Amino acid sequence: MSMAVDVVPSVTKKRRTAVWGSPLTYALALAVAAVSIAPVAYVILGGFRTTAQINADPAALPNPWVWTTYGRVLSQGNFWTELWNSTVIALSTTLGVVVLGVCAAFVLARYTFRGREVLYTYFTLGLLFPAGAAILPLYLMLRDMDLINSYYAVILPQVAFQLPLTIVVLRPFLTAVPMELEDAAMIDGSSRLGFFWRILLPLSGPALVTVGVLGFVASWNAFLLPLFVIQDVSLQTLPLGVQNFSTQYTSDTAGILAFTSLAMLPALLFFTFAERQIVGGLQGAIKG
Repeated sequence: MSMAVDVVPSVTKKRRTAVWGSPLTYALALAVAAVSIAPVAYVILGGFRTTAQINADPAALPNPWVWTTYGRVLSQGNFWTELWNSTVIALSTTLGVVVLGVCAAFVLARYTFRGREVLYTYFTLGLLFPAGAAILPLYLMLRDMDLINSYYAVILPQVAFQLPLTIVVLRPFLTAVPMELEDAAMIDGSSRLGFFWRILLPLSGPALVTVGVLGFVASWNAFLLPLFVIQDVSLQTLPLGVQNFSTQYTSDTAGILAFTSLAMLPALLFFTFAERQIVGGLQGAIKG
């Protein structure tokens, strides 16, 4: 009887701790979400107001809702050209990052050779190297290669700078696949490339989606590199378009907010729809 009496209070205490811990967790999560979402919501809603309304009460909701601001932004300037340029550069960067990253990660994960860990450490150190520190020598190198004012001047450096993170995320996934599965595939007559293509890649789907989305969003939001290597207006991306629009229409606060929200919307939607895959991919990388 005494044992039962001792056990029941301890169980009740644990349950109370779990119950009281949940509201605090949700409160912190809501606070973080509010801090993250509020600026985005302000920018989007600001596009449905006039500049006079924003100047009169910056924190108010649209009243009345103004729908012409977004239409004006879409019809004037180089928005559609910049949207096309950003799409081409972001998709090309994503493709290059995923293809090269998964090939390098496959070798580092499934092959045993001298210096493998040293090579992996070399890629890992790339995470510590800021891209902004290399902008001047990178510009000189691209100029000597006659790549300035071209898509390649943005795509190739972005692929190179995003490869370290891609390899760090993908290698644990490729390593976690049991060797017995590879041996079974070899017995069935599959080559290493066949095992890589038919078995390893489908099993690493969450990781591939993760690095793809991260590469796309990083490329879409890139500003410093395109600013230095693209001077041709017809090749500029949306982040540069936001700067040009805000410079040209300094007093049009509502238009600037509308342009900014349209520029960030594709990456925001892309990231939102793939959120579960990203979380699963990063969890697998941490476990590995």
